[in-house]
Amino acid sequence: MAERRIVLLGFDEVQSLDIVGPLEVFDAAERLRPGSYAHEVVSLDGRAFSTSSGLAITPAGSLGHRLGPIDTLVVPGGIGVRAATRDVALVASIADAAARSRRVASVCTGAFLLAAAGLLDGRRATTHWASAGSLAKRYPTVDVEPDSIFVQDGRLWTSAGVTAGIDLALALVEQDCGRETSLEVARWLIVFAKRPGGQAQFSAPLTAQLAERHPIRAAQELVRAHPESDLTVEALAAHAHMSVRGFARAFRREVGATPAVYVETVRVERATQMIETTGLALEQVATSCGFGTVETLRRAFRRRLGVSPSQYRDRFRGVVEDAA
Repeated sequence: MAERRIVLLGFDEVQSLDIVGPLEVFDAAERLRPGSYAHEVVSLDGRAFSTSSGLAITPAGSLGHRLGPIDTLVVPGGIGVRAATRDVALVASIADAAARSRRVASVCTGAFLLAAAGLLDGRRATTHWASAGSLAKRYPTVDVEPDSIFVQDGRLWTSAGVTAGIDLALALVEQDCGRETSLEVARWLIVFAKRPGGQAQFSAPLTAQLAERHPIRAAQELVRAHPESDLTVEALAAHAHMSVRGFARAFRREVGATPAVYVETVRVERATQMIETTGLALEQVATSCGFGTVETLRRAFRRRLGVSPSQYRDRFRGVVEDAA
């Protein structure tokens, strides 16, 4: 098997985990299966760069002078992307390197750099949920999928924010080396092996900070504290002392999701916690989390996670047992 050359691009104010996350996945795969990957971090001119968290990284060389074929080019995101998309030389180098790559991937807002290089025209893509609208508006020829963890369209792969880069890298390892190697890497890194690409990015705890009005925050707190309760929009509106119509509109505006989607997401997250930490039967989990029946729980898991509760339990058990 030929060694695959992975090139990860760095630039000032990049999100460090967008680089380090995928890098650790490929490095773990190489340690487990020697000869699988050779990886290097580069910058446009070979100079050191600083991440948005202050971490200084010294690259192995420059992207512009890295000639020859590349197996996978990985373009990360971060707050530095805004300036990076205006760097004509950087965008041109990405386009040139992509032409020599078997596969091109972006993490988080790195999708903006791929789009600036013309690589996403007419393609399906995703990015961090908070930037999906901006990507679609700025590059209308890109078919943006705001809810996906990662998206593959031919040789182009794009992922959601930050930790989703790990999911994307695991998917690439699975494509290259097989499912068993990908699972082994995930277990080694103690991550869920692996979140399906279609899993929704929306996370209830993350959106908890988005509600500014007290009545909406109070409704969110009720959902998180008592997911087993009657959480219809009518019940939540009554708790917030608002009309149903006014509450629904205000909730969606401030939280970014409908009350029903928020409730289901909280319940699924509570169910995953119970599945991970207890040996309760699925019937008990369904009742405790407000789903009522196992079938309702199963449908919600399929929508939110892309796997069944039983599959989630089996995968998580494998992670725990291998880590012990």
